[in-house]
Amino acid sequence: MASNDQFVLEILQDVGLIDKEQATKAEFMSGGTGKGLVDTLVEMGAVTRADITRALANQFGMDTIDLEEVRIEQEVVDMVPANIAKRYRVLPVFLQEDLLTVAIGDPEDVETLDMLRYMLKNEISGVVADQRQLDTAIEYYYGSNEELEGVMEDLTEENVELPGLSGEMPREEDGDAPIIKLAGLIISEAFRNRTSDIHLEPLERRFRVRYRIDGVLHEVENPPKRLQSAVIARFKLMSRMDLAEHRIPQDGRIQFNSAGRALDLRVSCLPTSHGESIVMRILDKTSLLLGLPDLGFMEDDLVIFERLISAPDGILLVTGPTGSGKTTTLYGVLNYVNRPDRKIITVEDPVEYMLAGINQVHVREDVGLSFGRALRAILRQAPNIILIGEIRDLETANIAVNASLTGHLVFSTLHTNDAPSAVPRLIDIGVKPFLVASSLRGIMAQRLVRTICKNCSEPFIPMESEYKAFDLTPEDIQKANTRKGKGCHECKGSGYRGRKGIFEIFEIDEDARRMVYQLTSATKLRTHAREHGMTTLREDGIRKALAGWTTFSEVSRVTQSDAS
Repeated sequence: MASNDQFVLEILQDVGLIDKEQATKAEFMSGGTGKGLVDTLVEMGAVTRADITRALANQFGMDTIDLEEVRIEQEVVDMVPANIAKRYRVLPVFLQEDLLTVAIGDPEDVETLDMLRYMLKNEISGVVADQRQLDTAIEYYYGSNEELEGVMEDLTEENVELPGLSGEMPREEDGDAPIIKLAGLIISEAFRNRTSDIHLEPLERRFRVRYRIDGVLHEVENPPKRLQSAVIARFKLMSRMDLAEHRIPQDGRIQFNSAGRALDLRVSCLPTSHGESIVMRILDKTSLLLGLPDLGFMEDDLVIFERLISAPDGILLVTGPTGSGKTTTLYGVLNYVNRPDRKIITVEDPVEYMLAGINQVHVREDVGLSFGRALRAILRQAPNIILIGEIRDLETANIAVNASLTGHLVFSTLHTNDAPSAVPRLIDIGVKPFLVASSLRGIMAQRLVRTICKNCSEPFIPMESEYKAFDLTPEDIQKANTRKGKGCHECKGSGYRGRKGIFEIFEIDEDARRMVYQLTSATKLRTHAREHGMTTLREDGIRKALAGWTTFSEVSRVTQSDAS
């Protein structure tokens, strides 16, 4: 504790937790070991750490908190930057309207609370936590990037030479150059924390670094603003972009080795008002090894989906917003259908993962290799199965439809909110209704929800207001296996680890085909699909929450627009 041990000893005697004999014994025992009085008293069994925390808090008129019994929402954690939380050893725990409650280890440290009020422009209330619990919780929620922080501290020294600012970047063999070490550690720490995207964002007064973990952005230690140009230049060099070009967007790739593991990163550079913003997608090839059940299908949906992808011809569309797992699902499908007697060709922009036994074509508009041109050439290669990265224009859509009508099975993606909306979207692009009706076999919409951490999962009864929002009754909850993650080192205190899909599969039957041909609205198509057994995204999310896969708050977060 930051408080003086002798002062703590006096408080414990004043409140009657220890007597004078125990205090004298603790002083004698700690003298030869070098341990503090407080640690010695705990080891003696005279008091517990919880007793000490309560006694100190009462002395200063403050409440206590047991951090092992609470799970802090990520939105609350994000209110205090990681560097501030670690430097001052504080942790935000609750937010009620405009009042942020912050856990501290030393109730005398009112200066830190005042500093937080000034920095965050927020009302701050302090609660006292055991210092060991507090340090552990800070590590869980913000991560322990000691090596990265050490390099950051080195680079804050004004006399450090910054290659890149003068226009000359260090050579690859200069591996100890500070900027090279910093860039490498940013990638290594991201991979260690199961990050999908690294965001380097130039803001007006600071240079922000954020990791997207399980679909949620987490801010990490930020490099000083003065390093912005050097860090951006380093990543542009690693991804083979034009260092002299700052006016237009650029794309590139980075091959990086982290702890003996080869990583592939797709890099995007975008000019903004305060500098160039870099986003790096870490392409994790382990996701390609997932079988279809591992993607998150319930048994009934898996049967339907396997039937659709086993059809001899036709089109299967996977829809959803960016980052909803469409590519991972389609690559899982290709693994499922990839056999020696089948020829599979993909047309992608870009090719994200290299798949064994599959012919993959990278679209390159700069040399005239468009989706349409690549697809026309592919049809002369006599494939059985074609994967089109995305149907984005009439030319691509028409070739996909014609391919499906001439005996090919076509997989592709489309950006729509739900499955039935894909039909009017294709017609809006310009495909004739009778061709849409003839070629479509099925449409699947999907989203990703965070799954409950298996290491700290425990039974949980949700609040009445939470399950009533999903039209569930107390009887439904009693029969269910609802759970939550308590928060542990495996999930960094979030209660979630990993993601799985929730799905909405619209299988096109003869009645639906007739409705498509008659230009029926998406609303009526949706009604028809539900009457014939389609489970909506929200309904699939609800049953996965009831089964203990995820939580109602997660389902609400990703299906809010489907609530009606």
